[in-house]
Amino acid sequence: MLHQSTKALIREARKTPGYSLFDFLHGYFYGRWPYFYIAVGTGEHRLTKVVKPVYEVVSKLLHAGEHSRRKVGSRQYGARSDGGERITFADTYHGKVVPLNAAAQLVTVNRDVSLTELEHVIPYATARDIVLKNPDHIAVLQCPCRSARKNPCTPLDVCIVVGEPFASFVLEHNPERSRRITSAEAVEILRQEDARGHVHHAFFKDAMLGRFYAICNCCKCCCGAMQAHRHGTPMLASSGYLPRVDLHLCKACGTCAKYCQFDAIRFINGIKSIAVERCMGCGVCVSKCKQSAVTLERESTKGMPLEIAELLQRAAAQEEGRT
Repeated sequence: MLHQSTKALIREARKTPGYSLFDFLHGYFYGRWPYFYIAVGTGEHRLTKVVKPVYEVVSKLLHAGEHSRRKVGSRQYGARSDGGERITFADTYHGKVVPLNAAAQLVTVNRDVSLTELEHVIPYATARDIVLKNPDHIAVLQCPCRSARKNPCTPLDVCIVVGEPFASFVLEHNPERSRRITSAEAVEILRQEDARGHVHHAFFKDAMLGRFYAICNCCKCCCGAMQAHRHGTPMLASSGYLPRVDLHLCKACGTCAKYCQFDAIRFINGIKSIAVERCMGCGVCVSKCKQSAVTLERESTKGMPLEIAELLQRAAAQEEGRT
């Protein structure tokens, strides 16, 4: 017997353009056994050396020609010699850094949402829609990345799954490691993780219907995505902000550098230096500065922020302009 959430996932899959059988099987496996999936992906599972090569071969066989037919804007992906780009792992599974306020917006949406063509916000070839059905259906899951580590950061229950069919799928298939929560409880988890100096990521995955499906609260010692990003797989997109420092208020205490999850802050001769190329605009340094010397400001070279309230207002204005 299929779970109701599995049936719901199948219904949504059938309505999603370009969503293949392989995508569905991939998404089902990922959602059904996230701890095995992530442990293998992060290299923490003893079967990693066996499973990863098999997956890569199967993926190439089943996806042969599929990605090469996908178009994003005017660009052709998967080509080798016609000037196009090949879709990478990061294009299919990635996160957008979101400061606390933006993360809270994503778990307090009070109506269904359909936002597509978000390449100006989510700069990846695939998996970049925000389609929220029943956004008040929220589950918290014990973090697969933390659970895979021998000495993980705690607490474990910090991965927030938003909307359907994802929340019900997680609850039905991982009942011992998940629970249903309210929007207010989700906001409180975000606030507590922010207080711990952890980073909020809105995650997208092509196998999860190509949509936003979860907010993970991440630390550099446990998070697989941050680990991959440090090693050259660009899985994370900047928030669209950069910190600005008031040198008159800054006491050069070093607290912000201690908590920076991207190792972007240094102090040279008592002067704070921010490595712009590493900074992802998460806002941890802002919340940790006791002197209120740091603020976040929009930075066009870092892309557009994922501010869902603003995106909804913009979409409504565009719709009104067409009528």
